[in-house]
Amino acid sequence: MYSDVIANTTGIDVFLDGHSHDTEQVVMKNKNGEDVPRSAVGTKLNTIGYSHITADGRIAETGIWSWPNTVSAPELLHIKNKVGDIIEEDKAELEKELGIPFAKTDYDLTINDPEAKDESGNPVRMVRRAETNLGDFCADAYKDRTGAEIAIVNGGAVRANIEKGDITYEDILEVHPFGNYLCVVKVSGQQILDALEWGARGLPDENGAFLQVSGLSYEADASLESSCTEDENGMFVSVSGKRIVKNVMVGDAPIDPKKTYTLAGNAYMLLECGDGFSMFENSEIVEENVHLDYVALIDYITKTLGGEVGEEYADPYGQGRITISE
Repeated sequence: MYSDVIANTTGIDVFLDGHSHDTEQVVMKNKNGEDVPRSAVGTKLNTIGYSHITADGRIAETGIWSWPNTVSAPELLHIKNKVGDIIEEDKAELEKELGIPFAKTDYDLTINDPEAKDESGNPVRMVRRAETNLGDFCADAYKDRTGAEIAIVNGGAVRANIEKGDITYEDILEVHPFGNYLCVVKVSGQQILDALEWGARGLPDENGAFLQVSGLSYEADASLESSCTEDENGMFVSVSGKRIVKNVMVGDAPIDPKKTYTLAGNAYMLLECGDGFSMFENSEIVEENVHLDYVALIDYITKTLGGEVGEEYADPYGQGRITISE
C-alpha cells in the first residue's frame, strides 16, 4: 500500500501511484514527518500523473492529466511523423498475424455468468467467484502441459472470453495478457487446503485470488465469514477458525494434508507469493519457467485437443469441480 511505503520511508519527494484504481490526490507524512504528495493515477492509463519540479528542486505542483476523448491525440489532431508511420506498419503486420485462426471451439468459453446481469445490464463476471468452463480449460491446460497432479489458476489471471467459432492467437493473448510463466512445485495437501481457503475468502463477492482447478474438486460455504488471517503486507498467515472450503478431493480420493503433491500454476502465485499466496513460499521447485501461460493454452488446444475445443467444455458453469453453497 502507498500509505505504508510513504509512512515508513524517507527520501521520497513525490509518489505517483498506479494500479490502485483511484485518483485521489493527497499529501502524507513520511517517517520523518515531512510532507510527501501522493498522486493516484488510476489504472489502464486512464490518467497520467505529473509533478512540476522547480530549478532548485522544490515540488511546485503534483496532479494528474486525463484525455477525455475516445481517440488518441495524434489521431484526433492528425499528427503524422516517420516514427508513427513505422509503428502503424508494424502494428498492422502484428494484428494480421494475431488474427490468424489456428483452432476452433464449438462453445463459448466464458469468464462471465451467461444469464446474470449487473445494475447496468452488463454480464456479471464469475471467474473470480465461481467455476467457469474457461477456468476449467485454463487449469486443464496447465496440468496437461506440465504433467502435474493438480493445477490451479487464479481467477484474476483469466481476463477475456473466447467466443464460439474460430480461435485466433489474439483470442488467447487476451485470455492471458500478462505473459506469466508456468512452474511446478512440490507442496503438501495442507498447503493446497490453505490456498483454496485463501482464494475463497471473499465469497460470495469476487476476488482475483479465487482458484479455478484441475485434478481436484472442492466445496465452499459462502455463508461463512472467512477466518483467514493476513500480515501487514496482505499475505496469508493462517486460518484461525472454521473453514469455508470442505470436501476437497484429488481425483476420487480425499486430499491428504500430509501427502506431497505436484502442483502446477503460474510463477506469480507459486514463486512470487502473488495475491498473498505465501503458503507456497520456499516450496521445492520441480520445474521453473516451463511455458508461458498463453503458450500452454495454445499447445493444449493444438497438441492435446487436436485443434478443437469440444463438448467437455460445453457448460459455461464448468464440469462441477467447484460447488458453492450460500
